[in-house]
Amino acid sequence: MTQSAFGIFQERQRGSFIRLRTMIWLRWCAIVGQLAAIALAQKLYNLQLELGLCYLAVGVSIVGNLIAIFVFPENKRLNEAENFLMVLFDLLQLCFLIYLTGGLHNPFTILILGPVIVSATIMTLRSTIIIGATALALVTLMVFYHLPLRTEQGFIMRIADVFVFGQWIAITIAVVFLSLYARQITEEMNSMGDAVVATQMALSRTQMLNNLGGVVAAAAHELGTPLATIKLTSAELIEELSDQPELQEDARLIREQADRCRDILQSMGRAGKQDLQIRSAPLVEVIREAAEPHLNRGKDVLIDAQGTDGDFDPLLALRRPEIIHGLRNLIQNAVDFARSTVWVEANWTENTVSVRILDDGPGYPTNMLGRIGDPFVRNRKSERDRKVRPEYEGMGLGLFIAKTLLQRSGAELSFANGTDRINGSSPRRGAIVEVVWPRDAIVPPSLPKGEGIGENPSFQV
Repeated sequence: MTQSAFGIFQERQRGSFIRLRTMIWLRWCAIVGQLAAIALAQKLYNLQLELGLCYLAVGVSIVGNLIAIFVFPENKRLNEAENFLMVLFDLLQLCFLIYLTGGLHNPFTILILGPVIVSATIMTLRSTIIIGATALALVTLMVFYHLPLRTEQGFIMRIADVFVFGQWIAITIAVVFLSLYARQITEEMNSMGDAVVATQMALSRTQMLNNLGGVVAAAAHELGTPLATIKLTSAELIEELSDQPELQEDARLIREQADRCRDILQSMGRAGKQDLQIRSAPLVEVIREAAEPHLNRGKDVLIDAQGTDGDFDPLLALRRPEIIHGLRNLIQNAVDFARSTVWVEANWTENTVSVRILDDGPGYPTNMLGRIGDPFVRNRKSERDRKVRPEYEGMGLGLFIAKTLLQRSGAELSFANGTDRINGSSPRRGAIVEVVWPRDAIVPPSLPKGEGIGENPSFQV
């Protein structure tokens, strides 16, 4: 994953995903509820309200909705500033209605939580803080300043001061708690969604490269026969046209161009990544392919494989893109933080296949062990970390991609810090990650003796 790809996720505007029509629909629901509450209060309970001002407040919302409907297109999506202004307007309009109808003596005061939760869900932290602070300030003012609710006989409807104070405390706590709760849940959902997209991008890129290598190999194989025919025919023409130098030169050019086509096809990629013949390879070679980009980075990468009871016979494993890419990310992380050596140990039994990646680095931060593999996990970088790996952003996305890809292949991952010693002197006290597959998930099924593997399938583009 490149730095520019990280920027796409980091700079994502939360509010730009919300359609204007959604906000308009929510406002219509609020308008209907407000009109119904005013009508019931007047007709059913004969409360003396400032009907002119109440209907003015509702009318402003209606006018605002109508303007938004006729001025903006249906597919309009709000940016951060537009979302902020709409939610702030709804909050002010609602607080004005509550001011006209008894302040905190009005049980509908709890509806102030609505705009605050909406802002925590769809807007940035700065906008959420402003909306929340505005709501708390208005609720506090309405404790002292509001128009009283009067019955038809002129009695003022009010609750005891202790309950008013309790209502103010309850709303304040609810605004803070629900805002934090809604924002945290939304952040985690957005982070997980972004990380899944990043995983899909990484896997898609790997699959495209594999398909490209396979297409090149298939082209080289299919064109081999006609190119050989061209070369043979041109060689015969060169002999027969010995008395016609100009035509002989043309035949020689044809043979040279046929050789050039063969060389180009051979140089465009490794032969047959999607060829059934090499869809599987010895487990050590699959690990070596995953580690190849990091073998010459100044650290020793030692690969060892051993089966049950000291069985050193090579075990065939599937060369699936998610397996190679996932192991590559884990090995890269080990190489980045190792002091000098990374060990990759492969073991297998009748039921499982496991790969352990160890290094002699500082290991995982103890406070992060339980969160390894979660996307967008930040950890403060020390000065030493900046010197060892200055480009590392500490987002945890690489390990998340590796974990997701390997789990997709059927593996289970565990992370720990090592304490054992190798050869009595070389400490393996760094990070340890163990990947364990059910044997059937990574080992290709064995074919009956003498049976072919079948025809190469067509590429799905």
